Amino acid sequence: SNPRPSGHLVVSCKYCVLFFPEIRAQDTVTQSTGDVTGYEGGSVTLSCNYTTSITGGHYLFWYIQRPHDSPKYMLKKFSFGGEEHAPGFQGRFNVSLNTSMKMVPLTIEDVQLCDSAVYYCALKVLFKFWGGGTSGGPARN
Repeated sequence: SNPRPSGHLVVSCKYCVLFFPEIRAQDTVTQSTGDVTGYEGGSVTLSCNYTTSITGGHYLFWYIQRPHDSPKYMLKKFSFGGEEHAPGFQGRFNVSLNTSMKMVPLTIEDVQLCDSAVYYCALKVLFKFWGGGTSGGPARN
């Protein structure tokens, strides 16, 4: 049979309760509690730590939720390298991924008043790892 990819999302958030039935206990995302403040024109770094039993094949995401709005996708970083920013989040928003320390901090440069928001970090584990398959049956002469 064909390999079947599967995925699940782990989200850390300050003010919501989410339920994802496929999440495994080994997959977690932790963000620092409390507010992080910065000054206009300066920079600020938001921390995010994660754990996963998968050594490769996962994405780390950042989302922004401005007051009176739903969360919006900002960017993602793939564990093997590669990065994608949503329109409007290039330039000032930078993410680094340290897979050995399991950290993916978000740095906002040239902080502006419109950056005041709740920021969410998320982990998506992409793959189940499948063996190559083993044929079985009677021996043939």
